[in-house]
Amino acid sequence: MVIRRVGPLSCAKLAGLLYLILGFIIGAGMSLFAMAGSFAGAPDGFFPMFMGAGAIVLLPIFYGVFGFFGTLIMAWLFNLVAGITGGIEVDAS
Repeated sequence: MVIRRVGPLSCAKLAGLLYLILGFIIGAGMSLFAMAGSFAGAPDGFFPMFMGAGAIVLLPIFYGVFGFFGTLIMAWLFNLVAGITGGIEVDAS
């Protein structure tokens, strides 16, 4: 079996959702570190607040959007290069 083309939009939707989930995980970790830092006596200000609650909201959005568009571009490039080189040979036995 030879893979000669992938659907850029379907790849981008899948990757965007995976990156969104990854953003939630990383945002939760950053939020925990920010909370631990505030309990340890870190100075107040905008940055600790952003790293806390904002990380859970903003990071998944950024990860999802950039993952979607990055994968869309890479799938388009794959189709371009696979058309020139003949694709990827896969043995699925």
